[in-house]
Amino acid sequence: MTTLIQQYAQLEQQMKDIQSKMDKLQGDDRLKQELEFKDKLTELMREFGKSAAEVIALLDPEGRMTGNASPATTTRRKRKLKIFKNPNTGEVVETRGGNHKTLKAWKEEHGDETVESWLVRVED
Repeated sequence: MTTLIQQYAQLEQQMKDIQSKMDKLQGDDRLKQELEFKDKLTELMREFGKSAAEVIALLDPEGRMTGNASPATTTRRKRKLKIFKNPNTGEVVETRGGNHKTLKAWKEEHGDETVESWLVRVED
């Protein structure tokens, strides 16, 4: 178990490490360039009354750079309808997923393989 003073010392060391990294970054010319670009871009957006989202939409209308695909490619395809019939009771279950209450109960009682063998048909 660490004492309060040990936790304090660890946090103090982490602060020193972070400050060292910050000092190193502040001397990096690439960071200075990026900050200057950001400041100029923000000022230009303010001047023309544009938001970041509007600028992104203007520069990348199809969302390729941001990782957003078109809705047609991100829509999940519909699962197939599976129809199971319990040969012991004659009960029928229709489901598009494996989270059906009755189907789960059957699988617990009879096992996955047995219940899968009760599959009557699959529809789109």
